[in-house]
Amino acid sequence: MKKNVFLQGVRDGLPIGLGYLAVSFSLGIVARNAGLSAFQGFLASLLNVASAGEYALFKGIEAASLYIEIALITFVINARYLLMSCALSQRFDEKTGLLARLLVGFGVTDEIFGITVARDGYIEPAYNYGAICISVPLWCIGTALGVIAGNLLPASVVSALSVALYGMFLAIIIPPAKKNPVILAGVLVSFALSFCFTKIPYIKEISSGNRTIILTVVISSVLAIIKPVKGDNPQKNEQNKENNKEEAAK
Repeated sequence: MKKNVFLQGVRDGLPIGLGYLAVSFSLGIVARNAGLSAFQGFLASLLNVASAGEYALFKGIEAASLYIEIALITFVINARYLLMSCALSQRFDEKTGLLARLLVGFGVTDEIFGITVARDGYIEPAYNYGAICISVPLWCIGTALGVIAGNLLPASVVSALSVALYGMFLAIIIPPAKKNPVILAGVLVSFALSFCFTKIPYIKEISSGNRTIILTVVISSVLAIIKPVKGDNPQKNEQNKENNKEEAAK
């Protein structure tokens, strides 16, 4: 049974991994510009597994930012995974061990979170293992290949490939912004304030990393207070499903 569930995870994780391979290749170009080797880029992707977080990491290294500054900005940008992990924690069977929970939490990404919550019932760790074991290695390999390509290709080509990552970020924010006015407002406000912060006296003297940390925390906090997201209780929903099945059987 577990083997079948694992293979289902591999099946669902393969298209995600192929997408990761293309995206992380562009991220590898950024890592190369920051002076990282292919192995260092591979290791950074293995330990981070987050496009925005790694981009902030590589740009911080390129700008010679302080260690604490790089750590803070990476933490803030990746904070959404804490929320995803908390949401998934409500879907575990009580018998699920700590190690299994930690392994599932390690592999939480936007896409893997999406395919996990789409499944009915409790989380089956074997499913996530399958998705992780195919998607994460492809993510890491793509980063390493991007670094290698950046060292071999002409500077003009490397510069052009560096722009591809910005296209990925636009592809991430535009669809949800079109559907949700709150997200659209957050995106527009962040664009405007990011520009203003580079022009306002004294504030523009703050490093780009600290400006990003301040804007991320302030804007997300204000929007969370003004327009909180109302979520469902997974355990309650699961109990309701069981009750409905019992009633149907009667």
